[in-house]
Amino acid sequence: MIRNLLLGVAILSAAFFGTMVQARDLVIHAGTLLDGVSRSPKYQVSILVHDDRITNVVAGFVKPAGAKIIDLSGETVMPGFIDCHVHMSALLPSRANALEYAFTHNDIDRAFDGARFASAMLQQGFTSARDVGGGDETVALRNAISEGKLAGPRLWVSLEPLGPTAGHGDIRSGLDARLDHPAWSNGIVDGVEMARLRVREHKRRGADLIKITPSGGIASTGDDPRQQLMTDAEIQAAIETAHANGMKVAAHIYPSGAIDVAVRAGVDSVEHGSFASEQALELMKARGTYLVPTLTVYDVFYVTARDYPELLQPGTAAKELANDLLPVKNFPLALRSGVKIAFGSDIGEGDHATEFRLMIAAGMSPLEALFTATRNAAELIGAANDIGSIQPGRYADLVATMGNPLSNPAQFGKIDFVMKGGEIYRANGSPTPQP
Repeated sequence: MIRNLLLGVAILSAAFFGTMVQARDLVIHAGTLLDGVSRSPKYQVSILVHDDRITNVVAGFVKPAGAKIIDLSGETVMPGFIDCHVHMSALLPSRANALEYAFTHNDIDRAFDGARFASAMLQQGFTSARDVGGGDETVALRNAISEGKLAGPRLWVSLEPLGPTAGHGDIRSGLDARLDHPAWSNGIVDGVEMARLRVREHKRRGADLIKITPSGGIASTGDDPRQQLMTDAEIQAAIETAHANGMKVAAHIYPSGAIDVAVRAGVDSVEHGSFASEQALELMKARGTYLVPTLTVYDVFYVTARDYPELLQPGTAAKELANDLLPVKNFPLALRSGVKIAFGSDIGEGDHATEFRLMIAAGMSPLEALFTATRNAAELIGAANDIGSIQPGRYADLVATMGNPLSNPAQFGKIDFVMKGGEIYRANGSPTPQP
């Protein structure tokens, strides 16, 4: 009797909730489709969506019974863009004094900033992103977005970049030696065993991937971007431990020697790679290592260093002025090498589509630029079965713009329709109300 009663309750519950939660069928009529896979556009096609996934892409404008039609017949439809190098909570450098902001804001403040910038990024057409260098606030932000509490790109996050004392990620550099904070040691790696420990700690704290800083940087005090600062053994230990824990590794590296070491150790992507030689790029190509060139950040920081040097970290304005014009000049070398390239802006606040403009101006074709932000980025993240293309089985992550960005690349920065996982976040050029 009890079993029959429970069975009856289950049937009634299923019937009740079945009327409350309906499966959704959508059909998007795309005038022009750039699907992130084909090299040729397709014209007048229908993208069929069930709930949050694409079920089919068919020729012509079909109208299945019961499906909601979304008319983008006058627009170019593309996969949602993916930025593989963001710092979601980072303000533009011209907006605040770097040290003042760091010392007057905590992780909660940064999480609120990240929420604002994530929402803006989604409106720009970026439906996925990889945050490479945040803290606990980025894990919380990722979780809030995935749980539907906030609007933003779906995120894959690392935590603090791993590097040596006095390296690119050591916040203490240039400060009074008596100043300290418990979180400032979260990324410090001095020795092989510490490298292994930090990777495991980051895994425990919720990281999806690991970022290491084998070389010095530009926007940091006291270190040299042309020098390898992590030892070969530390680099190897961090990468091996990350891979053993199912995590990819992104490496902030500038000089060719350090690139060679990291690539031979199995790193998944070289971030920046601004001083890479032909030989280093050839090795990356041979090993299938991605380059994430991040041209946007140099464009942004160069202007700040020139016009507002007092806002930057102590001693870094000179490094910015000496180095920030080089990456875009060296970018054609990477193009000629045939190395795989994934889209990355290295900003949080700001216009992430700037990277399209800079790559295309430096010699990349608009179609290849689109591939960097779709199929290539999805492959680098390890989620090509879910994102990065408009094919059956993928998330219904779609963006659209008037005109053709292949003939007018400015359209990459003029997205007027955004769908993420079957939900519309922007239509007719304006944000849509969210529950």
